[in-house]
Amino acid sequence: MKKNIARWAALAACLSFSSALWASDYPAKDMSWVVPLAPGGPADTLSRSIANKMGQQLGKSIVIENVAGAGGTIGAGKAVNNPADGYHFLMGHMGFMGAAPSLYKQLSYDPVKDFKAVIRFPDTPAVLLVPQNPKFQTLQELVDYAKGHPGEVNFGTAGVGSASHLIAALFASAANIEVQMIPYKGNAPAMADLMGGRLDALFDQSNTALGHVRGGKVKALGVATLEPMKQFPNVPVVASIIPGFEAATWYGLYAPRNTSDEQIEVLHKAYLKVMGDADFTQSLSDQGVQLLSGDKYGPASFQKLTADEIQRWAKVIENAGIPRQ
Repeated sequence: MKKNIARWAALAACLSFSSALWASDYPAKDMSWVVPLAPGGPADTLSRSIANKMGQQLGKSIVIENVAGAGGTIGAGKAVNNPADGYHFLMGHMGFMGAAPSLYKQLSYDPVKDFKAVIRFPDTPAVLLVPQNPKFQTLQELVDYAKGHPGEVNFGTAGVGSASHLIAALFASAANIEVQMIPYKGNAPAMADLMGGRLDALFDQSNTALGHVRGGKVKALGVATLEPMKQFPNVPVVASIIPGFEAATWYGLYAPRNTSDEQIEVLHKAYLKVMGDADFTQSLSDQGVQLLSGDKYGPASFQKLTADEIQRWAKVIENAGIPRQ
């Protein structure tokens, strides 16, 4: 018996040493990240900036492959079939990794079962925008009017099932109001109509909303964070009138499910060094991105967030009566 125990101990030590030696050689070649959105947008820009810094830490290039279409589900469907070799990854976000299971009748992947979370990027919280000369000067005024005039307040959205649509639906439900949703083919035309005063309100991501607010083109009535955002001074949190209200378009990196934990940990450690770069994180903050505490960036926390968000948006979609596509 003692001899067997000694043999197993020796084998375990050998495997541990081999694993450590193998991990020290990883990565041995360049990596590929599938970004299931069009190039040039805020998600693509954020992914490329993080990939560039990660590549510097790892000593390898990270190639971005844009595979747009169907709200990101086409790219995610492609990524799920990539080899789990530690060199192929998916940039995911709240839409196609959180809401999609409840928005599509047929989905070629399961965000939780088919992928492993690797790292979570900083967030882009939702900001409630109104025209520069709005009907409502405060959050409370908007909610009070909507309660007295059901269906009269209209919210622009980037399309049925888009993040702006889902967050507006969450807001209406939490505030116990009935609003009219006006779907557009993307965020740009919705924003143009908001600037022109043809819409009452619109939820936008903080990093795209910031420039419009600073330029005086629209006004921010509230931010969907639990604490005020310094990038939007004097703008109250929506939670000031709807306790606990919080919503953001979150992003992060996923790997095919059989990717090794050792490889994921190598990437996680490199990412923490990236997020420890004060100049880099300041540049993200200047763009309206919300930095997170270090524990939220890790694989376990991000995996839990993904599962929780699938459940959260399933309820919102059901309550709002949004049909599956």
